[in-house]
Amino acid sequence: MRGLIDSGSEFGQRVERRLRNELIGWLVTVRRDGTPQPSPVWFLWDGESFLVYSRPATPKLRAIERNPRVALHLDGDGRGGDVVVVRGSARVSDADPPADEVPAYVEKYAERIATIGWTPASFAADYSVALRIEPDAVRGH
Repeated sequence: MRGLIDSGSEFGQRVERRLRNELIGWLVTVRRDGTPQPSPVWFLWDGESFLVYSRPATPKLRAIERNPRVALHLDGDGRGGDVVVVRGSARVSDADPPADEVPAYVEKYAERIATIGWTPASFAADYSVALRIEPDAVRGH
């Protein structure tokens, strides 16, 4: 996504900050009948792509297999502002390790993992499918 975010602009700086710090994103896939299907996800932004973990055999994985085009939306400020929408392509990643072996992911979500009653290892066992989202456009206001 380098080059897609103008880090010299106020909007670009806000996008970069939100992609690093936001805890929940809405991953939008497309169902077989063409209906958009949003799903809340935890994600890690590395400056070039997103890492998302999923449970196996979910509708979102089947949708991505049929059509890899996705969008990742961040919630706005509740008044119609601070909107960030990233478009791109998603794929199952065999190159990424389990979630509990990604220190930045564990650090970002440690509190939520514990609150739900998981350990990093039990979360990684339940959410065992790594997805990579390669962005190609960003918009918002």
